[in-house]
Amino acid sequence: MRLGADGDALRAAGVLWGKSAGRAGGRKNLLLQHLLDTAAVAGWMWDGFLAPATRALLDEVTGGEGRGRVLFVWLCGVHDVGKATPAFQRMWPEGAAAVRASGLGWQESVLAGCKRKWRHDRAGAYVLRRLLPEAGWTAEHVAWVWPLIAGHHGAFPSPGALAPPPQGLGQHAGGDAWERARKALLCRFTAEVTGGAGPGAVAPARVPSRAAQLHLSGLIVMADWIASDEEHFPGVDDIDAVSFDGARRRAAAAWKALRIRGGWTELAEPGPEDFGRRFGGQEPRDSQRMVMEAARRMPEPGLLVVEAPMGEGKTKAALMAAEILAARFGADGVFVGMPTQATSDPMFGQVRSWVAALDGELADHVALLHGKRMFNKEWRALVDGESEDGAGGRFEGVDEYGECWDDEWGGDLYGIAEPVTDRNPAARGPAEWFLGAKRGLLCPFVVGTIDQLLFAATRTKHVMLRMAGLAGKVVVLDEVHAADVYMSQFLAECLRWLGQARVPVVLLSATLPPAQRRELVEAYLAGAATQEEYTAQDFPEPAGYPSVIAASLPRTGAPARIDVATAAPWRRNAPAVTVELLPETLAGAKTPAEKREALRKSADLAVVTRLERELVDGGCALVIRNTVDRAQSLFTALRDRFGHDVVLLHARLAVGPRADRTADCLRMLGPQPDPTSPRPRTIVVATQLAEQSFDVDADLLVTDLAPTDLLLQRIGRLHRHDGVARPARLSVPRVLVTGFASDHEAARVGGPPAFLGGSTFIYGEHLLLRTAALVLRAAAEGGWQIPSDVPELVAQCYGDDLSTLPEPWRGPAESAAAEWQKEQRDRADRATPYLLTRRGDKEGPTLAGLHAGPGSGGRAPVRDGEMGLEAVLVYGGANGTAYRTLSRRALTVNGDVAEDMLDDVLAGTVRLPPPCTKDAVEELRPLPGWLAHPRLRYTPALVLDGNGCARVGRHLLSYDDELGLSVAAGA
Repeated sequence: MRLGADGDALRAAGVLWGKSAGRAGGRKNLLLQHLLDTAAVAGWMWDGFLAPATRALLDEVTGGEGRGRVLFVWLCGVHDVGKATPAFQRMWPEGAAAVRASGLGWQESVLAGCKRKWRHDRAGAYVLRRLLPEAGWTAEHVAWVWPLIAGHHGAFPSPGALAPPPQGLGQHAGGDAWERARKALLCRFTAEVTGGAGPGAVAPARVPSRAAQLHLSGLIVMADWIASDEEHFPGVDDIDAVSFDGARRRAAAAWKALRIRGGWTELAEPGPEDFGRRFGGQEPRDSQRMVMEAARRMPEPGLLVVEAPMGEGKTKAALMAAEILAARFGADGVFVGMPTQATSDPMFGQVRSWVAALDGELADHVALLHGKRMFNKEWRALVDGESEDGAGGRFEGVDEYGECWDDEWGGDLYGIAEPVTDRNPAARGPAEWFLGAKRGLLCPFVVGTIDQLLFAATRTKHVMLRMAGLAGKVVVLDEVHAADVYMSQFLAECLRWLGQARVPVVLLSATLPPAQRRELVEAYLAGAATQEEYTAQDFPEPAGYPSVIAASLPRTGAPARIDVATAAPWRRNAPAVTVELLPETLAGAKTPAEKREALRKSADLAVVTRLERELVDGGCALVIRNTVDRAQSLFTALRDRFGHDVVLLHARLAVGPRADRTADCLRMLGPQPDPTSPRPRTIVVATQLAEQSFDVDADLLVTDLAPTDLLLQRIGRLHRHDGVARPARLSVPRVLVTGFASDHEAARVGGPPAFLGGSTFIYGEHLLLRTAALVLRAAAEGGWQIPSDVPELVAQCYGDDLSTLPEPWRGPAESAAAEWQKEQRDRADRATPYLLTRRGDKEGPTLAGLHAGPGSGGRAPVRDGEMGLEAVLVYGGANGTAYRTLSRRALTVNGDVAEDMLDDVLAGTVRLPPPCTKDAVEELRPLPGWLAHPRLRYTPALVLDGNGCARVGRHLLSYDDELGLSVAAGA
C-alpha cells in the first residue's frame, strides 16, 4: 500500500496521546501536538542557536541552500513516532481507553504477560524503517536516520534490537489499522511542517559523516527536552486545535522565556590590529602573530598545535586563532578546556573578557563547568545577580543522580545538574536551561575542565549531547601534555570525532613530547579521513620554539596538509635557570618508624635552613612537594621558623579554604602592580596544584624531582613576570631539586639515585631516572637555558636513547623502561572498554549499535585510579549537641541547614584519600537533617570530634584549619 492517509486512519491517529495528563500540566497532550511542538522548537533552534557551519552541513545533506532547515525540523519532530503503537498507548489507562474507543485495539492480556518491553524510541526506528522506503527514501538514507530516532533517549541500539518482542505475538506494534494510523500520523505531521508535501520531499541527498550524525542526534534530544517542558507546552487534547501555527506560537513564547541563544551567529574575521582591541591595547608578540597567521592559512577546518614557553601568551594567541577559525569556518562559540578546576577558574575570567571585547552582551553567556564553580566569585556574581563579594548563592555541583562526582582535577564527571529555583531577577549568566544535567556544553561559550570534553568520547548515555555541544564551536585545550596515557585514549578518540565533524581545534602546551604531538595530530586526521588509523607522511618536526603545527585534510581526498612554523620567543635573552641539588637521605621499605620520622625531619630541616639563607633579604619562594604528607610536614617546620609568611596549598584542604588560599597566592605572587615596591617575604608550600596555569611569580623554586616536562612546568613559575622587585641574591632564577637520595659524583659512578616512594608511585622510576640524569648534568654544567632548551629536554626525557645516561645507570634504566612501557600499555587497555568506538569500528558509516554490548550507557571514568569520596566536614553532634560547620557556625541537633547557611556547610567539602574510600562508602551517611534537603540528601558527612578527629574504618582522620586533612592508619 502506498504511503498515504485515509480519513478513518487520520481520525484514529487524532486520539493518540504523546504526554499523559500528569506530564503535560493536567491535560493530556496529543502525540501530533508534541511532534509539532518539537518541530517548532527545532525551527527556533535553526534560526537562533545553530552555528552557521551546522546549517551549511544540513543544507549540503539535503542538496540545496535553505533545504536543510526543513529536514532538521522534520527529524526533530518525528522523533516520537514510535509512540503510535499499542506498546506505548497502553501505558496510561485514561489515554488507552480513548485510543481503544477509536477502534485501535490490542490484546491486553498478551502485552501484560510479556516481560520484555518495547520502548518507543526503538519502536520509532522500526516504524520508519518500514514507512520511509514506501515514501521513496533510499536504503542508505534510512540506514543513517533510524538511529537518530532509536537513540533519542540516550543510547543507540543495534538493528537487531528494534523489532517488537516475539512473545508479544504482534500486539506491540498492532495490526493493519495501526499501520494505517501511523501512516496517517506521519503524513499529517509531514504536511504540516513542509507546507503540504509528503515524507518523500524531505529525503536527504547525501549521507553525513557519523560525527555529523552524532551532532544532529544531540540537537534532536535538545529539541525534545525543550518541547517536553509542561510549563511552556501544556497539554492539547482536541485534535481540531492542533496545528503547526499553534505549535510555533507556543515555541516562540518558550524560546523567549528560556533565553536560549547561540553565540556570534555571524563573525567578521579579525585583523592583526584587533589583538590590541581584545587585550587592552597590547601588541601581539611574534609567537602570537605566528599562531594567528597559521589560522588564517588553514584551507579547511583542522588542528593547530601550539607549543610555547610558560608565560609566552599562548592563551591569548589561541583565543585570537579561535576567533579567526570561527569566522572562516562558521563556528558559533568556543569550548576552552583546562586540566584542573583551579586552572579553569582564572581562564573563565579571561574568556569572558575576550568575549566582551567582541560583544559586551555575550560575556554573560559564558558558562563555567566544574563541580566547584560555586566557589568562583565571578560565576556566583553572574548567576546570582550579585557583586563578586555577595553572600548569596547556591550549590551547583549535583549531578542527575544527586551526587557530586567531582575529583580534585576535573569537573563533575557526569554532567552538572543544578537545582535552579527562584532565580534572582537580577541574575544574568547563561540561560537557565543550560544549567541542567548534561546540557552545559550546549552553552555557546564554555570554560571547563578537559573532563567535559573527554566524556564526549565515552560510550555513555546521552553522549550525543556532549558532541552537539562541541560541534559548531572552536575547541581550545590548554596544557594537553597533562593528559596521561589513560586520559590520552579518550583525548585521541575525541579528536577523531572532532576531526570527522570538521571542528577546528587548538591544542596548547609548553612541554609536549614529540611522540605525543604526532599521536594527537594523527588522531585528528584519522577522523577527518574516516580511517581506523592515519599515518602522516613526512611528519614535520618544529625546528624552533615557540612553534605551531597546522594540520588539515582536503575534502578532495588529497593527502593531509601539515605545515609548521616557528617564531622567536618573547624572552629572547632570559638568563639561564641555575639548577642546584638538594638531595636527602630516604627511608627504605624496612626502615623503622622512628628512623623514618627522623629522616623526614632532617629533610624538612634542610629546606628550612636553605630558605633561611636564601630569604635573608626577603623574597618569595615556591616549594612543590609530590605528596600531601610531605607538604604538610614541611609546612609545619617552616611555620615554626617563618610564622605567617608561609602558606600551604594542596588537594586535601576543604574547598572553601582552598579557594581562598588560591586567591591569596595569586594576589600575593601575581603580576606586581608596583614594581618599585618589594613584595613581603612569602613561602608557598604546594603540591602539583601549583604545576599548571598557576599564574604566580616566585623568586626561588624548591621542588621534588618529577618528570622533566612537569619539572619544567614548575620552573615556569620562576621569575614568571617582568617588573618584579627582587632581592639581589635572588636576581637570577634558581631551582633547588630535592626528593632523591644521591650526590652528583656518586650517582655517576655508583649507579642511579634512589627516589621517594611516593614519587615513584605517581610517576614511575623510568621517567624519574631519565630526569635525574638531565638534572645532574644541568647542575654540573650551569643550568638550563629557558625556553630554548625545553623541546630537547622533553625529547630526551621521553626518548629511548640510553647513551644520554651515565653508564652505570643503563641496566636499571632499561629494566625501568620495559616496566614503564608495559604499565603504559596496561593503562591504555583499561580505557578501551569505555571508548565511544571499539577497535575495528572507527570507520562505521552510521550510529547503529554504538551503545550495543557490555559496558555501554553507564558511567565511564576518564581519569585512571580511584578518585576517593567527597564528604562534608562538620563538628560535634555527640550527646544531643548541635552540629557545627567547619567554620564553627551552629546548625541543629539534626544538622538542619537554613538556606543562608548552605554555602558555609558546603565550603567544608573535602575529598577523602582513596585508601579510605571503601570504608567511607560503607560508613558515612548524610546528617539526619540533610535527608530531605534537595542539595544535601546524598552528601555524606564526616563528623569530627572536638579535636578535629574522626575514624573511618581503620583510618584515623584529622582536620586542622592550617594543615587540612591528615590521615594515619589506626589500630
